[in-house]
Amino acid sequence: MQNKGLVKLFALLFGLVSIYQLSFTFKSNQIERTAEEIAINKIPETENDYRSKRSQEEADYLQSIANDTVFNIGIAKFTYNEVKAKAMNLGLDLKGGINVILQVSVKDILKGLANNTPDPVFNKALDDATELQKNSQNTYLEDFFVAFDKIKGDTKLASPDIFYTKELDGEIDGSMSDDDVKSIIEIKIDESITSAFEVLRKRIDEFGVTSPNIQRLGTSGRILVELPGVKDVERATSLLQSTAQLEFWDAYKGEQFFPFLTQANEVLKDVVDTSTETDEVESQDEEDATDAQIDDLLGDAETDSTAVATINPIFDLIRGQGYPGGPIIAKFEIKDKEIVLDYLNRPEVRAILPAEQRYAKFVFGKPEKDSEIVDLYALIGNRENTPQLSGAVVTDARNQFGPTGKSEVSMQMNAKGAKIWEEMTGKAYNQQSQIAIVLDDVVYSAPGVTTGPIAGGSSSISGDFTLNEAIDLANVLRAGKLPASADIIQSEVVGPSLGQEAIDSGTKSFLIALVLVLVWMVFYYGKAGGFADAAMALNILLIFGILSGLGAVLTLPGIAGIVLTIGMSVDANVLIFERIREELAKGKGQKESIQDGFSNALSSILDANITTGLTALILFIFGTGPIKGFATTLLIGIGTSLFTAIFITRLLVDWYANRGGKLDFSTGITKNLFRNINIEFLKKRKIAYIISGAFILVSFGSLYTNSLDQGVDFVGGRTYQVRFAQDISASEITGVLSQPEVFGSADAKTFGDANQLKITTKYKVNDTGAEVDEEIRKTLYTALQSYLDGLTYEDFISDSDTKTVGLMKYYKVSPTIADDIKQASFWAILGSLIVVFLYILIRFKRWQFSLGAVAAVFHDVLIVLGVFSLTYKFMPFSMEIDQAFIAAILTVIGYSLNDTVVVFDRIREFFNEHRSWDFNKVVNVSLSSTLSRTLNTSLTTLVVLLAIFIFGGDSIRGFMFALIVGVIVGTYSSLFIATPIMYDSVNRLEGKKKKD
Repeated sequence: MQNKGLVKLFALLFGLVSIYQLSFTFKSNQIERTAEEIAINKIPETENDYRSKRSQEEADYLQSIANDTVFNIGIAKFTYNEVKAKAMNLGLDLKGGINVILQVSVKDILKGLANNTPDPVFNKALDDATELQKNSQNTYLEDFFVAFDKIKGDTKLASPDIFYTKELDGEIDGSMSDDDVKSIIEIKIDESITSAFEVLRKRIDEFGVTSPNIQRLGTSGRILVELPGVKDVERATSLLQSTAQLEFWDAYKGEQFFPFLTQANEVLKDVVDTSTETDEVESQDEEDATDAQIDDLLGDAETDSTAVATINPIFDLIRGQGYPGGPIIAKFEIKDKEIVLDYLNRPEVRAILPAEQRYAKFVFGKPEKDSEIVDLYALIGNRENTPQLSGAVVTDARNQFGPTGKSEVSMQMNAKGAKIWEEMTGKAYNQQSQIAIVLDDVVYSAPGVTTGPIAGGSSSISGDFTLNEAIDLANVLRAGKLPASADIIQSEVVGPSLGQEAIDSGTKSFLIALVLVLVWMVFYYGKAGGFADAAMALNILLIFGILSGLGAVLTLPGIAGIVLTIGMSVDANVLIFERIREELAKGKGQKESIQDGFSNALSSILDANITTGLTALILFIFGTGPIKGFATTLLIGIGTSLFTAIFITRLLVDWYANRGGKLDFSTGITKNLFRNINIEFLKKRKIAYIISGAFILVSFGSLYTNSLDQGVDFVGGRTYQVRFAQDISASEITGVLSQPEVFGSADAKTFGDANQLKITTKYKVNDTGAEVDEEIRKTLYTALQSYLDGLTYEDFISDSDTKTVGLMKYYKVSPTIADDIKQASFWAILGSLIVVFLYILIRFKRWQFSLGAVAAVFHDVLIVLGVFSLTYKFMPFSMEIDQAFIAAILTVIGYSLNDTVVVFDRIREFFNEHRSWDFNKVVNVSLSSTLSRTLNTSLTTLVVLLAIFIFGGDSIRGFMFALIVGVIVGTYSSLFIATPIMYDSVNRLEGKKKKD
């Protein structure tokens, strides 16, 4: 081998750089363990809300040392921030945390650009675009333009009633064509989404999460946010979804609306379905209590003594009243908020309002902690429905403790805001009225002014905040408001204890697989196997070093990718060693055999790894989250495997041979294995066709009758992983959750151990709000409460490093993004087949080779699908068809091609060397001569996959099962499908030429 010195230098440098990169990971872990110990020692479990306090204490400690030198390697010193930036990032499945895809509402942005116009054509186009989105791969804006063009008639986008507004004057004028306006609106939408991205990034930076990841996904308005290590999930989701629309409104006095409520109640009696109201009145006692409150509320208002049995649409819902002179009209239950607002905003009800109150804005307040009652306010509105002062004037916000010791948020305004604030507070002082401080259409507080006008622009918001709520509110106010609402359309929440379990199982499977492979190589190839093991050890070091240096995220599928890479690096060494054994069998000397063996194996190694690499690259492009982590490690592993097998193994083998050492590349047991084999594979091809045809027919039949167990990735819905203290019946829980009063329809399956279930439901699948998520979690807890041995709701949903029972993991996918995932998966598989077909065509110059390879891949994929369809109902682990399964299919494609290309390479070689042989003999001898490599590699890979399957954790067991089936079927198809189809197609073409 030439340039040995250069190879040694590169190997040494790569190894040292990898150790250098990994040292930051070890140091970062050490510092974070210290922070955790400090928090545990400082805050005992006896304190209220100790988990969030410990989490905050850890964050405060790490923030305090952020710029302190914590790592000194002699030639350089590093602060904690620098150490953390260079450390390897762990994914959610290993560290716990939350992964969400947010959909910024382009509909809201369009409404804002059009100043919330009532134009019927514009609003109809918005509604039509929403409907189109359900079955469309276009962006919302593209569908809006399609919908508008369809119904516009004479209406133009540049109309003063749509986009020719005061705010857009100068960019849009009334003479513009729709196409001109569209290009401007596209720019405005992109600017708004970029603004939303920046606001979210600032909020996350303020939140103090280590190694967050935030990125835009194309031009659809979707933003991916990954927050590994987050323990307070509700706090994180609230931070992400809050638009932070801060407004200051003058408030009416509550008693001003008592007559209006009476009249509204009378009007609604005639228009509201009384049967619905009857259901809401639970008992006569409640009615009596409500009547008493109404009497207090209305004071001297006349009431009809005969109306006891009458249904009162509004009064029956009232649960209390405000204080005299205060801004609260009445108190209602939280569950009745929507219906009350619907009643009060009906046209026939608003028509009752006197002229001076006709623009009144009805808003509910922020409920007190653990309370089911909420206050109703009326704000002094205007024709434009805009507040007297908005949060845009806030220049700074800080959390602080008020006079009563409770957390509140202080604010500082700019000069313009300070002037308006002084006018508002002066008016409130003179009229003895209140100013409502409204955030995202919720009144947080409505204080009066007792000391005269407030100058200087300083103010504060109080509202029964916890410390974290005050911190977060101050953060979002500093970061700014979102230009539109942001709904979570896909989310995954993994508890930290589940993440630790994944680390333990992943490490265990990795070590077991590694030991088995190392032992096997020495057992089969003797000393040469030991050299391959040394190269493999360097390979693993390089993989982890590169992952750390690139800032890539290590996930559980990523660990599986590394373990699979071990199997693939074995394949390269097996190809080399088998070729050397062939050269030795020809009577060549050791050095010549080594040189020829490495040279002859190079073509097969490159072709096999390139085809696998192409499928991994497609998986990287189309995959998200953990699946992208799998593709990343696979791509890195392919590169490092090539380097270590071709150069490092060669370096070690040459070094030993040059010292006079003898290498047999076998042991006493394996010396004559697979030697002098001459199997007539092509004679058996018709039997193979019949067997494969039968399997494919069974697969098609099962797919037609049983279908597949599609996961929420493809159909949408919510999945909850719940662990119990005792074994639990999945069918019993399915029955409980499928009751009409619970979810109506749900599916529970045993997931791993018998005390753990994976629960899936489509209940309210189209609703994406945080309130809906909370409602469904509470419904789930209530339905399961009798099985949870007294576990409280807080403990059920909590995130703790030591959690053993309760909600361990949560996953949600909206139908819209489920369609996109399905579409992307289809193109990923189709794209990989096209790319591979073209690559093999280019490499082998004959389309018959491409046909055989692609036919074998189709064969393998169909049988894997058939096995999943046939067995998913009784297998003791999850066999859902999700993104991980698509990753498995693409890996199977790569592996199947790997095997096939090695055989094709040998056929091409023998065809050129033995021109006198019949093509039949060329094919049979090629298959026989590569059989040792085929079986050796397949068995090694299977051992690796079985180790992960058995020890690697529940979440990737289905993924591994697909790979195991794929490896077995792929090995079979490379021998009995790909090559025979290639042979038959060549023969058919040759026969046709002879006839012609």
